[in-house]
Amino acid sequence: MSTFAFLMKLTRYRIGLYILNATAWALIYLAPIAPGWITKQFFDSLSGHAAYGFDVWLLIALLLAATLARAMMIIFGFMTDVHSRFRIGSLLRRNMLSHILKEPGAKAIPCSPGEAISNFRDDVEQIEETFSWSVDALGMTMFASVAFYILYDIHAAMTMWVFLPLVVVVTVAQISTTLLQKYRAASRHATSQVTGAISEMFSAVQSIQVAGAEERVIGRFRRLNDNRRQAMLKDKLLTQTLDSVFSNTVHIGTGFILLLAAGSMREGSFTVGDFALFVYYLTFVTQFIQNFGKFLTCFKQSTVSKQRLADLLQGAETEKLTEYHPLHLSAAVEEAPGEISSDKIQRGHGAITAHRSDEQLHMLEAEGLTYHYPQTGRGIDNISLRVPRGSFTVITGRIGSGKTTLVRALLGLLPREAGEIRWNGQRVAQPGEFFVPPRSAYTPQVPRLYSDTLKNNILLGINARREQLAAAVHAAVLEDDIARLEHGLDTIIGPRGVKLSGGQAQRTAAARMFVRNAELLVFDDLSSALDVDTESKLWERLHETRQATCLVISHRKAALAHADHIIVMKDGCIEAEGTLNTLLQTSEELRHLWNREETGGAAANG
Repeated sequence: MSTFAFLMKLTRYRIGLYILNATAWALIYLAPIAPGWITKQFFDSLSGHAAYGFDVWLLIALLLAATLARAMMIIFGFMTDVHSRFRIGSLLRRNMLSHILKEPGAKAIPCSPGEAISNFRDDVEQIEETFSWSVDALGMTMFASVAFYILYDIHAAMTMWVFLPLVVVVTVAQISTTLLQKYRAASRHATSQVTGAISEMFSAVQSIQVAGAEERVIGRFRRLNDNRRQAMLKDKLLTQTLDSVFSNTVHIGTGFILLLAAGSMREGSFTVGDFALFVYYLTFVTQFIQNFGKFLTCFKQSTVSKQRLADLLQGAETEKLTEYHPLHLSAAVEEAPGEISSDKIQRGHGAITAHRSDEQLHMLEAEGLTYHYPQTGRGIDNISLRVPRGSFTVITGRIGSGKTTLVRALLGLLPREAGEIRWNGQRVAQPGEFFVPPRSAYTPQVPRLYSDTLKNNILLGINARREQLAAAVHAAVLEDDIARLEHGLDTIIGPRGVKLSGGQAQRTAAARMFVRNAELLVFDDLSSALDVDTESKLWERLHETRQATCLVISHRKAALAHADHIIVMKDGCIEAEGTLNTLLQTSEELRHLWNREETGGAAANG
């Protein structure tokens, strides 16, 4: 999609607002036409060349009224422009974020978080700027057309000198296209590297300190900043140079106008009023030429921004960026389907279940599920499984057997190559969108925690009653740990939860799952950092109070002992499945894992 077509699609998002904004700025730019004509009549009246018999005081009053009216229009124009720009920027960010969240987790973004932040901030702002300038360009073109007609009728040669710089501006902008886009792309890339480095430093503070690498990290950050400074300097220098060319070209044209006007006035073919009209319009024509040059520069640079946003979509159609969606900027957001709310949940005997019958799980099935990592070719092949409602299914296996890959492909966090997933017999077309609360909740091997309170890390924005939160904390065996924290649930746990132990972090992630009232709970080696007693309590409490269905990746005996059904993975395939007693008799692979657990060996996740 071309940049022009892209911008046209954005204008159609809120076409009424865009037309209102364009009309406001067209009137703002056309407003000087009337004061210019009044100024001409004023000076012609003073010099005795007036074609109409207007009173001088009437003309002064008309000038003041025109000035006041233009000031009011400018205020209104800024209001419409801010609303229009904000909505376009919000739409772009909303659509990008929506696309990213729907992508499988393994390919959510094709770049570093720092570069993605640059896309969301700088590139969207560049497109906002171009979108806003498009309204100005339309209004300025209308003014230039009317002004050209009026001035040409008065003095053709002088009018040509007024508008000749426009040709120079357009020519220079076209010639500089390649450099504009090159330097803007380099500037954006260098900025994203700096923001990425900042993100990496903040997320690895402890590792940097332990390794004594502060000086090396700071040195790398300085080099990245130097690269960014040089790239931005080139970008800014070219932009300012073009502005200077546009401005000085106009000034040269202004000098020629003054010379021609002096000669014409001596000949008597040019009145004082005509001169006043030319001088008055000249200010706005000059502004038009300069601003039109800026618009062309901005338009060229927005091509780079559009491409960077398209790259973030990873091959998806660029039209996704401009899809219509409500933004809910001033009204309450209606509850989305599947969202948790207090009127959709109930508590009973320590368990939390969903009211909605269409969300309740009766049977989860996968058939022929296949995925291979592009870099290694390893993964899972032709996996089929059934998880009945209320069951406790454990997936186990050695390192690299495909346990985590299976779960991530099932939940849509990896893009499956083949296979079908069914919920209550109904095919799940988009697992990444489907497997969210209240249908399912997932805890990965390494839970993602944030530098916020423990309570906010558990809730992550949902509104839960106090008893719901207490039940989730109890089920996660966190109540004693919270009692020992200075501020309890209001304790700030630091970046990535650095103030918590590994076991506390995992149980915080478990509480986050429990409070979401999900039908399906998926644990990826949740108990790996827990001691035996804590792990036993966690599974016992879950077993006693659960109404949810559990799918657990674990090699630990406590989990295997609670299992209704065990799936043993080997080399990306299901090696065996059944109950614990049956598999201990029939599966050498499970006996190997069981015996390693007895001797203290621990099989890590695959």
